[in-house]
Amino acid sequence: MKAVKKENLPSKICLACERAFSWRKKWTKVWTDVKYCSDKCRNNKNAKRNNS
Repeated sequence: MKAVKKENLPSKICLACERAFSWRKKWTKVWTDVKYCSDKCRNNKNAKRNNS
């Protein structure tokens, strides 16, 4: 298997913190379902809406 440079990995924008995050190997099978960059953002997903 050939190594892939980090800049060539797919990325998304986190719905909670609005920062970009890159694909991780553990997300191989569920990449289409991943919405948050971390557990902290996933747990605080409603905090942004409540502050608005």
